[in-house]
Amino acid sequence: MTTRTTAGQWRAAWSLVPYVWQYKARVLTAFGLLLCAKLANVSIPLVLKEIVDRVGKVDAASLALPILFIVLYGLLRFGNTALNELRDALFARVLQRAMRGAIHDVFCHLHAQSLRFHLERRTGGLAVDIERGARSIRFLINFTLFNIGPTLLEILMVAGVLFVKYDPWFGGITLMTLVVYVAFTIAITNWRLQYRRAMNESDSRANARAVDSLLNYETVKYFNNEQYESDRLKADLACAEEATVQSEISLAWLNVGQSFIIAVGVTAMMGLAAKGVADKNMTLGDLVLVNAYLIQLFIPLNFLGTIYREIRNALTDMEKLFGLLHQPPEIVDAPDACELAVIRGEVRFERVGFAYDPRRPILEGVSFSIPAGCKLAVVGASGAGKSTLSRLLFRFFDVGSGRILVDGQDIGRVTQASLRKQIGMVPQDTVLFNDSLYQNIAYGRPGAARSEVIEAARAARLDGLIASLPDGYDTIVGERGLKLSGGEKQRVAIARVILKNPPVMVFDEATSSLDTATEQAIGEELARIAENRTTLVIAHRLSTVVDADEILVLEGGHIVERGSHAALLAAEGRYASMWRLQQDSG
Repeated sequence: MTTRTTAGQWRAAWSLVPYVWQYKARVLTAFGLLLCAKLANVSIPLVLKEIVDRVGKVDAASLALPILFIVLYGLLRFGNTALNELRDALFARVLQRAMRGAIHDVFCHLHAQSLRFHLERRTGGLAVDIERGARSIRFLINFTLFNIGPTLLEILMVAGVLFVKYDPWFGGITLMTLVVYVAFTIAITNWRLQYRRAMNESDSRANARAVDSLLNYETVKYFNNEQYESDRLKADLACAEEATVQSEISLAWLNVGQSFIIAVGVTAMMGLAAKGVADKNMTLGDLVLVNAYLIQLFIPLNFLGTIYREIRNALTDMEKLFGLLHQPPEIVDAPDACELAVIRGEVRFERVGFAYDPRRPILEGVSFSIPAGCKLAVVGASGAGKSTLSRLLFRFFDVGSGRILVDGQDIGRVTQASLRKQIGMVPQDTVLFNDSLYQNIAYGRPGAARSEVIEAARAARLDGLIASLPDGYDTIVGERGLKLSGGEKQRVAIARVILKNPPVMVFDEATSSLDTATEQAIGEELARIAENRTTLVIAHRLSTVVDADEILVLEGGHIVERGSHAALLAAEGRYASMWRLQQDSG
């Protein structure tokens, strides 16, 4: 295992400390209970020795002392269990809140990531990494705090008792067995991590493949590619199977080695104890005490090996989860960022350049302004960079050069939240939550009154559709809204932005999925809600932008024409050519 990997794993483990330590009173109390439980556990064999030694030496008239030790034995047994259970009950809330806090922070951090991050991620693999990491958090906190450290403490306490009361060889064998066992376990477990990591990678890849295929169910069916998807998944599962088998084989070798080390230690201890009894240097009670300590120590020691293996596995699983948390967002607010104050709503692009990949520029020196309350349209061929303008305005990406201003304020110097609060968006491809129709509309402004949601639905011409549905507003729209048609989903998006009611509006092919009659009706509604608002319209259908105050023709990342609809037609340029082509095809 490389130093870099080890550092990443321990950084992930250290990341858990703040989540746990914020409840330090409970943590310290739990440790106090744990220490008392361990003291009780170590005292049990000492009391058992006294019982065995005294029972054989007393008559019926003097049983009080053995009975006292028997009662003490029972109390220590009960106390050990009760203290551990009380510790678990006290620590349960700490554990759950630490898990909840970590997962919540990772979730929020993922939402803070840029659009580029989410375009490049694979949903299935990411979901598996988060789920596996969440399970690992619980395991790591519980067993690191209450198993490994306490077990090692108990072993040292027992070794101390054996050093003081008996031949130093008893304590020496105990410590020697512990050292060899721990060294062997660490060495082999670290070696095994390569198989665990390969297993996780293969498992994530297989899950990502399965989820991606199911999300694209219709595409698979369109091209009759069920067997192709099955074969690809089978190949990923075969890789996961091989990695898992190698992990299990290496685990078997680890278990055999651990058992051998413990067997040697136990044999040496019992042989030494038996010799002590034969030489009359030890009593039968001493033999029972040594045997009790062997059972009490080496069974947990064997369990400790398992715990250590699982902790290293948990660190491997958690590495990706906290790797997400430690991945800095591409788009961040400036340290001195202020709230965007929109008074008029003027939008201005000044010599804006941008590229998703430096080798392929998308926009080069683009400049235009949208006066407050005016409507500007951008048209052009696919790939000309039209939708990129809206992404830059929302600051999903930062401009490569130039700047974008809203009411004279550079959007790179204001908070992202305040910027996006002032802009409404109707995208070309509307994706809905797998929730009710009502909740999807209300998402435009959570907390809006029901009457406002209904009015927004009416304004988007959704009232007829809703009236025809058996469950009305409570209709579940399905994964990504697949139970609705493209036009119905787009009307939900329009209802959302109507409900949001922002001063700046962006329509990215907002009516591209609508039939002619609905497009005309909604177009009139969009024109109404865009009144007195600054509006950017990105369109392919030129008939939807003839009323724009200004139209830009974008081509190859440059503005090649600009003007009103009438002026551009009169110029007999690129726009006029596109207009004639669409009129002829229409």
